[in-house]
Amino acid sequence: MTGEDILLGIALTVALATGSQILANKLRVPALIVLLPVGFTAGALTDVIHPARLVGPDFPALVSLSVSVILYDAGLGLNLRNLTGRTRSTVVRLLVIGILVTFFAVGGIGPALFGIPLRGAAMIGMILVVSGPTVVGPLLEYVRPTDRLRRILIWEGTLTDPIGAILGAVVFHAVATSHRVDLGRGYQIGQFLISMGVGLAGGAVGTVILWLTLHKLRLGETLGTLAQLATVILVSAGCDIARDDTGLIAAIFTGLAITNLRGMDMPARRPFLETLVQMIIGLLFISISSAVTPDSVVPVLVPSLILIAVLVLLVRPLIAYASAWGSDLTVGEWGFIGWMAPRGIVAASTASAFSATLVAKGLPGAAKILPITFLVIVGTVLLYALTAAPVARRLGVVRSARTRPLLVGGAPWVIGLGKALETAGLDVLMWAGLEEERERITTAGIELAHGEMLATATNPRARLEGVTAVFLLTDDDDFNALASTVIKDNVRGPVYRVGPPRDSHGVVAPYTGGDILFGHPLVRHRLAARYEHGARFHVQPGSEPVPPDRDILFVVRADGQLVPVTGTRTITPLPDDTAVLMGSG
Repeated sequence: MTGEDILLGIALTVALATGSQILANKLRVPALIVLLPVGFTAGALTDVIHPARLVGPDFPALVSLSVSVILYDAGLGLNLRNLTGRTRSTVVRLLVIGILVTFFAVGGIGPALFGIPLRGAAMIGMILVVSGPTVVGPLLEYVRPTDRLRRILIWEGTLTDPIGAILGAVVFHAVATSHRVDLGRGYQIGQFLISMGVGLAGGAVGTVILWLTLHKLRLGETLGTLAQLATVILVSAGCDIARDDTGLIAAIFTGLAITNLRGMDMPARRPFLETLVQMIIGLLFISISSAVTPDSVVPVLVPSLILIAVLVLLVRPLIAYASAWGSDLTVGEWGFIGWMAPRGIVAASTASAFSATLVAKGLPGAAKILPITFLVIVGTVLLYALTAAPVARRLGVVRSARTRPLLVGGAPWVIGLGKALETAGLDVLMWAGLEEERERITTAGIELAHGEMLATATNPRARLEGVTAVFLLTDDDDFNALASTVIKDNVRGPVYRVGPPRDSHGVVAPYTGGDILFGHPLVRHRLAARYEHGARFHVQPGSEPVPPDRDILFVVRADGQLVPVTGTRTITPLPDDTAVLMGSG
């Protein structure tokens, strides 16, 4: 390729990766649904983005390092405190049973479906055991299942990737160096254990390096992110040099260790790293799918559809049922786990790397490995993306769409507001620091958050589960301002604070940004004064006119979403809404 072709190929790949993800966001669908067909179409129409031409034989090495960065970021989201008791045992069983059942099922029917030898079917079976957080995560964000279901599926998807990749490397060497699938001797099991040991040792080295750079040197966000990327790439590359595909184990172990070490205040959101991971995912899927040609897809299309049906309708439900046996999972939870097993980036990357080598070695049917994997990825992602939400609703495992607000503060007017929001049909949670305020909340019959609730919310490593909006209403304006800045990235929803007096001399309250509730006429001290002089909170249907002596504070939409009036936003209730007002009693 000429220099101009390389520049065009890079520019086109980046443009397609970015444009596809923007389009997917606007369509509210997982990015893979757009990325895969766009890459496939671009590869059919032009050869400038084909990785074999654009990058050459070094493409698998770049893929391995890129996937390591993705898995490191996924490991940072795995908090061991959420993996306890029966949840942990369910995840372990999903991993063990899922890998074994999928491998033997695909390996058993593969020769008959695709006309390939058992060695090739075994390779496909091990490639397809993986799922991945890059696919499961976006689907779960869209479906919004219960927190326990989300944790189980995220842990399973994240941990199957490196384990499946290592097992894939073991199977690859078993089929590439003999004329049969040679797994019966203890040699291959020993090879797997050695690979796991190399990966864990690399992860330990990466953990020590990051502990020194992030904890001891106290690097800022920019240098800290650079240190993380450099460490993950260095350790993953070193492990891959020592043993194939062990870098994935090192990467995820490093992320898992760093996020669970005491003293390592890793933020719940990492904007730069998340942006980089999103770009890597787009580039990999565009590049890998462009390597799949229409001529290679057509012969395996119908058998692949049959394989998808077997995986979705038989294999996955069997795995879920066996894993849920004896657990406390409900029928709905078991059913949803049995309907969530999309394949993702690791399946694509391992198929791309292994198939090329097996084709070069002359393995019969090796050329079918990548198109089969491509079709299974497309088919499972498309099927689950279209059906997961209605299935979850039918099984009753979707979190309520209604806003669950956390009110921080214990003044009488705050408790009155909490009672009004409960009257409007919301499940209100309150927290206060002073014991007398906490007793006041309990006496009012409002649910009191446990003592560590706000500490959890301000922990940069944690997300506040179960709360979808936070309202900071304490008498300390500086606390409200600082907490709004700290908490905003740790809550799955907006964070608001009551406005300070216009002539406030607080340290930070008048100068920080954030959403200010109710506007300047209803700042904190005026709300408290009006309540003390007899004003009360009232709830009325949105179809009724607002009395002139009352101010609209909130509107609860027909779907249960709580929308507050702010300094920059006024609200007109719709007929099906519920309005929360403040005015004379």
